[in-house]
Amino acid sequence: MNEKIKIVSVGGSIIIPKTGFDIEFLKQFRQLILDEVQKGYKFILVVGGGATCRTYQAAASAVAKITPTDLDWLGIYTTYYNAEFVKFLFGDSAYSEIIKNPTKKIKTTKPIILAGGWEPGCSTDRDAVLLAKNFKVKEIINLSNFDFVYSADPKKDASAKPYKKLSWVEMRKIVGDKWNPGANAPFDPLAVKEARALGLKVTFVQGTKLVEVRKAIEGGEVDGTVVE
Repeated sequence: MNEKIKIVSVGGSIIIPKTGFDIEFLKQFRQLILDEVQKGYKFILVVGGGATCRTYQAAASAVAKITPTDLDWLGIYTTYYNAEFVKFLFGDSAYSEIIKNPTKKIKTTKPIILAGGWEPGCSTDRDAVLLAKNFKVKEIINLSNFDFVYSADPKKDASAKPYKKLSWVEMRKIVGDKWNPGANAPFDPLAVKEARALGLKVTFVQGTKLVEVRKAIEGGEVDGTVVE
């Protein structure tokens, strides 16, 4: 197991929220990653489409009959743009290419690699899982808009219960078995299935709480959800 490589699945809405860029947060996030690089860590940042993806998908669906595959491709292309944006923030510290195939072998001395989506039928969550398999990493850190994984969407259900720990069997009951393009689930169903098969640990934290993000990177106890 390579404990010095950290695979971080970054929700697109953490980078580019609906309200617009949070420049101060981006500066602090960038500095946190660079600080951790100085401690010897290397990063694969898998950037999602987030609100940008869902905006394009909603507009296309309102104009014409769009297939689920085409909706997925719209989402995948937005991940590339978001990932390119993040890559530029890290300058020479980042590998020059955006990883679009998580199963491809990569050789680089750069400490930061950016990745986006790959295939229709799943989200960047699955790409993060496949990258973990590729790089022989046993943990993924998932950054989203929520502090925890909940029993239901807490924005829609006030009775939704937060979890500190879950098994993959319990996680599957929460997310179901079917992927929907643009879905806002904590982890996509195909990723859950493959993460369980690989015996991965996934730590979910609120992406804008950088103290928690640092704890997750350094192996500390987080105020979030651990699934394994």
